[in-house]
Amino acid sequence: MVFGNLSEKLQNTLKKLKGKGKLSEKDINEAMREVKLSLLEADVNYKVVRQFIKNVKERSIGSEVMESLTPGQQVIKIVHEELIKIMGEQESKINYSSNDITYIMMCGLQGAGKTTTTGKLAMKLKKEGKRPLLVACDIYRPAAIKQLEVVGKSVDVPVFAINDKTNPVIITKKASEFARKNNRDVVIIDTAGRLHIDTEMMDELVDIKKEMKPNEILLVLDSMTGQDAVKVADTFNNFLDVSGVILTKIDGDARGGAALSIRSVVEKPIKFVGMGEKMDQFESFHPDRMASRILGMGDVLSLIEKAQDAFDAKKAAELEQKLRKQQFTFEDFLDQMQQMKNLGPLDQFIEMIPGLNSKQLKNVKVNEKDFNQIEAIIQSMTKNERLNPTIIDGSRRKRIAKGSGTSVSQVNRLLKQYNEMKKMMKKFSSMEKMMKKKGNRFKFPFS
Repeated sequence: MVFGNLSEKLQNTLKKLKGKGKLSEKDINEAMREVKLSLLEADVNYKVVRQFIKNVKERSIGSEVMESLTPGQQVIKIVHEELIKIMGEQESKINYSSNDITYIMMCGLQGAGKTTTTGKLAMKLKKEGKRPLLVACDIYRPAAIKQLEVVGKSVDVPVFAINDKTNPVIITKKASEFARKNNRDVVIIDTAGRLHIDTEMMDELVDIKKEMKPNEILLVLDSMTGQDAVKVADTFNNFLDVSGVILTKIDGDARGGAALSIRSVVEKPIKFVGMGEKMDQFESFHPDRMASRILGMGDVLSLIEKAQDAFDAKKAAELEQKLRKQQFTFEDFLDQMQQMKNLGPLDQFIEMIPGLNSKQLKNVKVNEKDFNQIEAIIQSMTKNERLNPTIIDGSRRKRIAKGSGTSVSQVNRLLKQYNEMKKMMKKFSSMEKMMKKKGNRFKFPFS
């Protein structure tokens, strides 16, 4: 889970306040002491922690909490709002050129995932209707140009490269000419990284900036390095005046120190986050949504956006009709499973559901192998069996189990679940007919 350790500790601390009818200053101080320790253990910058605790305390000891009928809820609301503030308050979007090509310069240290992130950004912009071009300016790292070409091919975005030791400034100028000739409206420059910051690298980046005058300078940082990422951001910002930050590997970061510190320390927004290894696991950063996830409030908006991307609206409408008429088959079941997989890792999907805290999520075993087994069983059925499962007798079950690499008991379990689903749909259908028949006379209690 994203920031799982921090999330669990904050939720446990605030839960103690939630059940109290009245809160004293002592209650607030004790809770804030625990929150402070949780943030420091999460590797959040100590100055950020100090200011955060000061703000929450001042607001919590005020009349809006002390005189409230639900003081615990009010404190949680204040913590939520202050978390949003330190992460940037609102989404920070790409600054596009209004009448020319938009130039985006990507920079960062080796190992942060800069080249892969460059491809992910190109894929996202392409989905939004842009025509990006990737530019290979890392002429030092072995196979860096080849890596960008592979990444570009995987997202179907062209890559401009000169396969020799040409000066990166010249490469960017020629790339700009290429972009104009080929009707490309966004140029994303993948610059060279190093294992550590050195003068030579910074001078080169400054030269590229002077020549290209980019609309965006995006710094790619590994979120799992915590305060080291914040220090790197501070140094890059001093040289380049970066316009924003992209945090990678955020799905594996149980602490959250970088995400909660960067905006306040460097005064630059987090624009995007990498949520996994796949090219589509890349999201705009929304401080309000991240604060909600940290406090176990879910993230319904991101959930809806993911579902809209993953699910075909026309197929969803057709499925609704089939469910109403009880015509749902294993063909439909398989189609829905494949669309569900497009949502990404199921644990990330589950943590967006409001009301599920990190402690509960620890007990949820999301085994994607189960999904793969169900998929294999359905794919081992003939078309006729998928459309009419009642014909699946003992010998057919053995054949399906053998073909899917599963057991007969696993096939039986799936068929049982399917039949139970059909019964449930029949009940819903009967209820709906009854409600229509009774019309306006039918009222739910307390409606």
